[in-house]
Amino acid sequence: MRLFDVYPIQDITIVKAKGSRVWDQNGQEYLDLYGGHAVISIGHTHPHWVERIKSQLDQIAFYSNSIRIPLQQELATKLGELAGKPDYQLFLCNSGAEANENALKLASFHTGRKKIIAFTKAFHGRTSLAVAATDNKNYIAPVNETENVIFLPFNDAAALSECFQKQGSEIAAVIIEGIQGVGGIHVAEDSFLQTIRSLCTQYGALYIADSVQCGYGRSGKFFSHDYAGVNADIYSMAKGMGNGFPVAGILIAPHIPAKHFQLGTTFGGNHLACAAALAVVEVIEQENLMNNALQIGNWLTEQLKQIPDLKNVRGRGLMIGFDVPAALPELKKNLLLRQHIFTGEAKPNVIRLLPSLALTQTDASKFIASLQQEIQSSSS
Repeated sequence: MRLFDVYPIQDITIVKAKGSRVWDQNGQEYLDLYGGHAVISIGHTHPHWVERIKSQLDQIAFYSNSIRIPLQQELATKLGELAGKPDYQLFLCNSGAEANENALKLASFHTGRKKIIAFTKAFHGRTSLAVAATDNKNYIAPVNETENVIFLPFNDAAALSECFQKQGSEIAAVIIEGIQGVGGIHVAEDSFLQTIRSLCTQYGALYIADSVQCGYGRSGKFFSHDYAGVNADIYSMAKGMGNGFPVAGILIAPHIPAKHFQLGTTFGGNHLACAAALAVVEVIEQENLMNNALQIGNWLTEQLKQIPDLKNVRGRGLMIGFDVPAALPELKKNLLLRQHIFTGEAKPNVIRLLPSLALTQTDASKFIASLQQEIQSSSS
């Protein structure tokens, strides 16, 4: 049997990882500024994370949600405190797509409406409704096509207001990434998020803050939406929530009541997932990683802006993107194969940086030096 070929992959096998470093089967060391697609939040194989999972595995790995799992409440309490949302409710699931799927479903249940507003270049996942709200036709199968999703220009408050004026009574929710990831690191303007909040309140729709990639402290605040000074009705989370262990969830505002059987999951909130997620919350708090993400991220952004070959440096905290000029088409590839640095990308010409929130100044400086060296080498 062969694997179903859905990913273009590098011919590299990673066999060891620690902090912001990984090693391949030949012993070659790499600096990881990709974090497995923003998943590694506290560093590879963090000792507290490893011990939490090992200890839990010695007790019980899994049982269904048909019984009490005290770890879930422990996670909800600590997560609520760290996120600054202690009065919200937590529903646990397994992936970012599932989190957004449940967020959209819950919004429709709560409002009794069908229409969803999403935005250009949005990516919300690959499941049925989440992918329908994703602005990429290549991902949407015919069975996923629906007239219930309205795509509007990103950061266009006038277009959003006009849409609500015309269809406000039909709109169940507005879903938006605080910083678009797959779309190319585009930051939602604070004023735009404030407009979303105001219009959702006025028309009785729900504001869904997709924080799958831009949340969990990556921006320097727990949710990047927090920069706007408003509260969403639902926050979706995944990626960095488990530091590599599959776990996700949605935070649900207190005014949205729970009803039995509306939402459900077999594996969501299992014992191992909660242990991993608790370790992440504890390390973020104990090691002050949100502040580190902000400080190191700001330094990286300023250094990148001083490199004349790079264009449109943007982002917040340790979620950074920049445009690569046509003269350097192999920059990302060469950073990996010649400088041994993993980075992310967004087509057609964006490099994305999504490292661990524990990235050190030493490693950040190494990246800048290696980047400059590669640009000079490619330009000569």
